[in-house]
Amino acid sequence: MSGSLRKRPTEAFEAIEPPGNAELIAAVVALTALVEALGILSRSEVWLLGLLVFLPGTASALCTVRQTGFVAAWTTLVVTATAVLRDVDGSRWFDRLLLVLFTLVLATTSVYACSRRIRREHEMVRLRSTAAAMQRHILHPLPLVTGDVLVNGVYEPLHEDRLVGGDIYDVVASPWGTRVLIGDVQGKGLAAVGTAFATIGAFREAAHREPTLTALVDALDAAVVRHNSYAEHTGDDERFVTALIIGIETGIEDAQAINCGHISPYVLHEGTITSPSLDSGVPLGLAELASEPTTVGWFPFPRGATLLLSTDGLTETRAPDGTFYPVDERLEKLDLSPTELPQALFEDSLAFAGQGGRHDDVAVLTVRWSPAH
Repeated sequence: MSGSLRKRPTEAFEAIEPPGNAELIAAVVALTALVEALGILSRSEVWLLGLLVFLPGTASALCTVRQTGFVAAWTTLVVTATAVLRDVDGSRWFDRLLLVLFTLVLATTSVYACSRRIRREHEMVRLRSTAAAMQRHILHPLPLVTGDVLVNGVYEPLHEDRLVGGDIYDVVASPWGTRVLIGDVQGKGLAAVGTAFATIGAFREAAHREPTLTALVDALDAAVVRHNSYAEHTGDDERFVTALIIGIETGIEDAQAINCGHISPYVLHEGTITSPSLDSGVPLGLAELASEPTTVGWFPFPRGATLLLSTDGLTETRAPDGTFYPVDERLEKLDLSPTELPQALFEDSLAFAGQGGRHDDVAVLTVRWSPAH
């Protein structure tokens, strides 16, 4: 699904779909008949212990609480009846009593475990709904359109149970043209997500206030420093943010950019692929360590060209043998539209990593002049 904030088919969390009641009853009766037949042929209750006693445990992982209760009651009833009917002379009453008690304990435990699972699933669904609402407000769904450009892309957190990762992006139509941000917060976890939120919020506010990219970047750096100061007081680790900030103005076929320790962009135009030479400054939050002031770089961005931006989740994807994903080489082979390219690159990087490779949160954006231009 190109040009959108893509979700995996499994989404962030997907509850287990329980079987239908008729299917469950049929399966339980069939298994009971099989176990009873094997018990008669073998003349041993070991079959019951191995094949029937643990049936409620299986139900607790797949069924509702009511269905698990039915399986537990059925199993207890069948085991008890079988133990009584087969012990005609009462010679092995203690063994059969232990079998019944063991079945009863497992049945009760299974119902309890099922109720715990259902409660957790409901909690995860609520958390997922909250995270989805946060995502819609923090990371605007793609594509994004301004008076200057059309931005498509794909955003994929590494963990399926987390809808927002450490990678960030945003697009703002300011009085001085369109400003585009793509970045990557150091580290993982909720602390990194908090830094991501702080950076995006500062970008949306400062992009409308600051007339130059240098002033905008200074504002972003100050926002990260303030957030780190708060994090230090609450016991969280301080973070920095690698970022690339692009400025595009109507009528000017050159784009301006400030690279704060991020990956350089690619410009795709008329079959050629170039990577502008931009001075790489320090990441946001570390400006006080810089030996030189922030500078703006310019590069050609003609009509019909596509600007490709990404986080290091793409470039640092590794194959099982440790080889890094060759972005330049793949761009030459993937002759696709700007709408299709981000998704194609993401899926190609996953295939490259395979089962034994490594990949991280990924954000890939394509920026092109809007159709009006």
